[in-house]
Amino acid sequence: MATASPERIEQQQYLTFLLAGEEYAISILKVKEIIEYDTLTVVPRTPKWIRGVMNLRGSVVPVIDVAVKFGMEERPVIRTTCIVIMEGQLATQSATIGIVVDAVSQVLDLSKDDIRGVPEFGTRIHVDYLLGMAQVGKKFTMLLDVEKVLSSDELLNLEELSVSVNAGMANSGV
Repeated sequence: MATASPERIEQQQYLTFLLAGEEYAISILKVKEIIEYDTLTVVPRTPKWIRGVMNLRGSVVPVIDVAVKFGMEERPVIRTTCIVIMEGQLATQSATIGIVVDAVSQVLDLSKDDIRGVPEFGTRIHVDYLLGMAQVGKKFTMLLDVEKVLSSDELLNLEELSVSVNAGMANSGV
């Protein structure tokens, strides 16, 4: 069984969300806001897991379908579908990214005693994407490592996408 890295789990609050019937959590410090699912603009020649881009108060924000990234089927948009706007690290600067989730659940306060290692089997996603598993009552919630879910190369590609879409908007007078 792999072990969680306690030094990587710095904060004690995590936002939990549902994706394909499973509960995941990300550090609340990475979350900027949660917004209702709205119109996305599909960008040609992007990976299937990039649903598109959205206009967030004048900024172009790439929106990631983490279900597709994790090898699951694309989830239909339902009443509870929302976009979690997060900050990811891109080299020395931060990048704003949205992830599509089926529903947001709650904010959990977790202690180090609540965190377990990641089993090498039985999860739908690559274990490298996980910091650990949090025991919440009788069930477990998977703690996502945001920096690994979106590797540096992928973040660079997303940043280039945002820059090119912003340039296109400026040239078209939008």
